[in-house]
Amino acid sequence: MRSITNPSPVSRSQWAGVPKTEPSTLSALDDQALLALLLGRWLPPTDVDRSAADLMERFETLGDIAAAEVSELAGFGGLGSAAILDLKLLRELSIRLARSAASARPVLSSWSALVAYARVALAHLPREQFRALYLDHRNSLLRDELIADGSVDHAPVYPREVIRRALELSASALVLVHNHPSGDPTPSQADIKMTRQIVDAARVFSLQVHDHLVIGREGTASFRTLGLL
Repeated sequence: MRSITNPSPVSRSQWAGVPKTEPSTLSALDDQALLALLLGRWLPPTDVDRSAADLMERFETLGDIAAAEVSELAGFGGLGSAAILDLKLLRELSIRLARSAASARPVLSSWSALVAYARVALAHLPREQFRALYLDHRNSLLRDELIADGSVDHAPVYPREVIRRALELSASALVLVHNHPSGDPTPSQADIKMTRQIVDAARVFSLQVHDHLVIGREGTASFRTLGLL
């Protein structure tokens, strides 16, 4: 059987001779070239490469660009509302694809898909966000709910609200997830204290907290793996 290797990235100048609508060639593009191709729908050809380069220099990754605040993107590199909408559409599609994979099987038998979904949704956010993934009696995902949307280093969480929503949904278990915009996923003392409060409240109603994942650009921390749960 002939072995197949991944094609090496090509520059946008190399891409110029290939039809832009040819899907089979997209995987050969590097991140900046893909971004330029997307922006080319809205920016003049003379501005596309420079705008893509400026965005990559400023935000470093495609994930950070797509997750950036609209106010921060507006006007940057010549971006208008249509180009920004495309970036946000790209991010939302990525999140939904990852969530679909995580929902395909019970969470405990597809844990890597759940972690991948959490990373796509949270790793690049500029502000801290706390979410609860509510599970049914088969440990399948019932609902992913935003509990708190905070600042760069804090999202206020009220344990009673987390548990109240679990009871409303008739959930049997939950997974807690939040991000650290600093990039370091190491749980803080405040994270540990808040998690213990939620676990204690959940126990009263026979709800199982399977884990608390802390997402950062540098990796993912699991309370259960760390022995904190």
